[in-house]
Amino acid sequence: MEDIRYYEAYEENLQKEIIKMCTSLGMLDGQLLDSEDINHKWKEWAPEYIAEALPEVNSYPEFAIACAGYTGMAVAKWWDEDWGRHHGAAYESLHGPRGFDDMDEYIVQNILGLSLDSQEAKQLMNILLCCAQKAVTFIRHEHIEAQTVKAFHIFARTVKVMYKTGAAIQLRRLGYKLHKISLDRNS
Repeated sequence: MEDIRYYEAYEENLQKEIIKMCTSLGMLDGQLLDSEDINHKWKEWAPEYIAEALPEVNSYPEFAIACAGYTGMAVAKWWDEDWGRHHGAAYESLHGPRGFDDMDEYIVQNILGLSLDSQEAKQLMNILLCCAQKAVTFIRHEHIEAQTVKAFHIFARTVKVMYKTGAAIQLRRLGYKLHKISLDRNS
């Protein structure tokens, strides 16, 4: 039970820091946009994502973490575009010609529809890299021994945060916003 609280606190603190950073960079408005459909897709795809990303962590930690953000962006785009058509998409549909190794470029080009040379694509790629670097720093501050159960759980929580962040950035790009509404029943 203590471990669960630790992981939840880690995830919550990382998410707050990433939201703060993305807000300061103009990519979010101080809050996380999401939907149950989008969050459910992560639960479905997380095992496959983690199985592919985990072996890359030692050599390419930022890439292994950032790709979860691209995955979230792709799902948010599909959710907005035609969820009835896309909700059953397989995880492999995010892969480029080189599989996981060019997932970022494939999603930007083929799912988000941006030229890799465009200013918007470069901005998105830079933001996700900054988020991944912040996440790597966050992980290092935990002083966790590599290749342990604890390291696995921290990585899993980290990529979940990145997925949700990518989805939120894409939803904001699509014009979604959170608005407070009053449920004053006396009116």
